[in-house]
Amino acid sequence: MVTFTAVLQKFDKKGEKTGWTYFEVPVDIAQQIKADTRVSFRVKGKIDDFLIKLVALIPMGEGDFILPINAQIRKGIRKTEGASVQVSLEEDKSELTISPELLICLEDDAIASKAFHAMPKSHQFYYSKWIESAKTIETKTKRIAMTVQSLAMGMDYGQMLRYFRDLSK
Repeated sequence: MVTFTAVLQKFDKKGEKTGWTYFEVPVDIAQQIKADTRVSFRVKGKIDDFLIKLVALIPMGEGDFILPINAQIRKGIRKTEGASVQVSLEEDKSELTISPELLICLEDDAIASKAFHAMPKSHQFYYSKWIESAKTIETKTKRIAMTVQSLAMGMDYGQMLRYFRDLSK
């Protein structure tokens, strides 16, 4: 486990990362976590006293990485941009699984199933993690329905979120 102090930052305008809260993981620390890698990989550990797992470090060039801080983590650490955090990380080698309920629902729509299974595993896991992070069965059911419908319509994850957000306006 590698321990270090980091400062929460926020992207202004940075393409798809616009508005993200994150902290930097310099190359020397990233190499201690997983040597000789320049591609995204999962980590687990703690940010302050908040436990994290299956969180991806994202490469930013020159061997440096960032760790995006989603809303759940921000609420857990109760800190925002500019705050310092104590970080303890190690590579997370946990086996990822796909939401069983999503797989069952995909069986009923051949087009959505074909689109889902044609995706890289990392994209499949992203959908699954989003579905499984739902706090209620109603939200989980809604997310599965959104996923199947949007895949059948040929949308990717971002397009799906924008489509359903715009529908609710």
